[in-house]
Amino acid sequence: MSFRRFLFVFRFLLISFLSNAQQASSILKEGWQWRQAGTNNWLSATVPGSIHTDLLAHNIIPDPFFSTNESTLRWIDTVGWEYRNEFLIDAVNFSRKKIDLVFDGLDTYADVYLNDRLLLKADNMFRQWKVNIKPHLNRNNNTLLIRFHPAKKVTDSLAVQALPLYLPDNNRVYARKAQYQFGWDWGPTFISCGVWKKVWIDAYDEQSGADSIQEVKDKLYAKKNNNIKLVQQPDKDGISFFFEKDGKPIYAKGANWIPADAFPARPTRDDYRKLLQMARDANMNMLRVWGGGIYEDDAFYDLCDEMGIMVWQDLMFAGGMYPGDENFFSNVKEEIKYQVKRLRHHPCIVLWCGNNEIDEAWHNWGWQKQYNLHGNDSIKIWHDYTKLFKDSLPQWIAEVDPGKPYIPSSPLHGWGHKESFREGDSHYWGLWWGLEDWEQFHTKTGRFVSEYGMQAMPGREQIESFTNPSERQLQSAAIISHQKANQGFQKLNHYLQRYFIDSARLQRLSLYDYSYLSQCLQYYVLSNSIAVHRSKEPFNMGTLLWQLNDCWPVCSWSILNYDKKPKAGWYAVKEAYRDDIKPFADPVAPKQRVLNKPSFTYKIIDDHSFEMQSDVDAEFVFVNAGKGNEYFSDNYFSLKAGKPKRLSIGKHQIKTTWLKKIRAMSLYDVLKSEKADLP
Repeated sequence: MSFRRFLFVFRFLLISFLSNAQQASSILKEGWQWRQAGTNNWLSATVPGSIHTDLLAHNIIPDPFFSTNESTLRWIDTVGWEYRNEFLIDAVNFSRKKIDLVFDGLDTYADVYLNDRLLLKADNMFRQWKVNIKPHLNRNNNTLLIRFHPAKKVTDSLAVQALPLYLPDNNRVYARKAQYQFGWDWGPTFISCGVWKKVWIDAYDEQSGADSIQEVKDKLYAKKNNNIKLVQQPDKDGISFFFEKDGKPIYAKGANWIPADAFPARPTRDDYRKLLQMARDANMNMLRVWGGGIYEDDAFYDLCDEMGIMVWQDLMFAGGMYPGDENFFSNVKEEIKYQVKRLRHHPCIVLWCGNNEIDEAWHNWGWQKQYNLHGNDSIKIWHDYTKLFKDSLPQWIAEVDPGKPYIPSSPLHGWGHKESFREGDSHYWGLWWGLEDWEQFHTKTGRFVSEYGMQAMPGREQIESFTNPSERQLQSAAIISHQKANQGFQKLNHYLQRYFIDSARLQRLSLYDYSYLSQCLQYYVLSNSIAVHRSKEPFNMGTLLWQLNDCWPVCSWSILNYDKKPKAGWYAVKEAYRDDIKPFADPVAPKQRVLNKPSFTYKIIDDHSFEMQSDVDAEFVFVNAGKGNEYFSDNYFSLKAGKPKRLSIGKHQIKTTWLKKIRAMSLYDVLKSEKADLP
């Protein structure tokens, strides 16, 4: 069954079920209120949502993404918050044998009360929580109250209880909560809370609505077969790692996916569609859902099914060693069975992966020395890791999704070891973290490169969205607060000097020129890296760059800004991932090229396209038409003297007056001109 046919059948059956069950099930979406614990002032809330977005909606806090506001809003993470809803049950549903209250997502540590009776204590953001409320219901008005506890205080307390054993490298590992919320090298620290998925009442006599929905999915699951397999077989070069469909090898071209927003309830189906369409437009066929984020919304997987995008699905564990006690394992087991059952019917999912970089971290990141983990402590932590990722998780997954491939960790080996180039997938961070050149890929390309990348600043419009005019300087606190990578600007400067510009001129760049040049760098490195990877097929059978998207406006490895507009890297990837041409690496660094001052001319072709020419050869031509939601069909391209380049800009109608607004620059303007600035 094709992706589109499968999706049509699934939607039809699901709609049919919901139509028949609408009297029995109702979503509690309206009438929600919130307050800070210990206060009396109840305010309207949006559910699904989070406390940060509710505070913002009432203008109690400033935009968390603006300037240095992130650091001033940490107090939100330190206090308790409460949500409530008052609802009625009609006579028909009140008479049913069972009435369940269902939470598809509570973030994270929450006590739930109905009519002053404690119903449940939630401690996992990724589980569905369901409780029978029939014995506690009033015929008339009912009051639902949810008390959220600060996650960091809870995890810190759990870590203290475990002492003297310390689990590297952050107390967040005790929380079954999106790990990126605790801060990452591309993300802010917003340890939020709230009702982040829908809440509904399920009244039934024989079979619950939740079970019936699952039954619909199960029927489709029985018919589903994407015929995609992971092949890991010994060969003359080591052990293969590639996907095949109907027995034919697939070269995976794609990127890593992180949550689309720092507050995971905020993205809409339209947001998902725009981001995934950008992936398809860049000729991608695979996305890896990274293990420090969330199991994405149904809309994400529906759209991947529809667009034919394969999904490598990490389970939500990343960059830390996790507890091994019975309660933690039991909690995770329920999480895994719920999420795998929820997602298994999607043809797009081709792989379950236990975690991101934990195996590599334990053996290569110096944790045992740093945290004085020796003897029995070290043995216990590794035993618990093995028990979870190599023994329990594959068993739990096989119980509900037999036959789907599973690997314990990504990557199999660390990037500093020769084995990483012969077997398994590899995260090659010799580029960037190791300050190695992209040319290293000629001799250090893995069988399947599932992480690598190069940073770039966000574009001008994005920068202006989170800064005041006085802050638009490279050394301003606002700009520095939106660079989360350790020594991020130092590493960027290293590569800019290596490939583009001398140190003295680099120090004189304006913020906007620096942004432009960093994007040129990302374009140059990604296009060459991908070209090398693809040239090694069939030894190498996959290249997934880090990363497609951002969760807030930031200097990062993404090829899309937070506002979903492409960076230069997106255009590089779009070209390098084409199947109709073979990409070639360019060994000539931009700083070695002859640059002359170009003069550009423009000519309208039709309502949606125009041509531009240059009187001299021009490198990394960037075309800017001012603020707006659309983007050019190509950008950061080379122009040969006198050879026209055809461009379009979405559905925009091109008129002579609009052409006059276009500004273009090239590498000459930054590297040679005495008055360089981004137009």
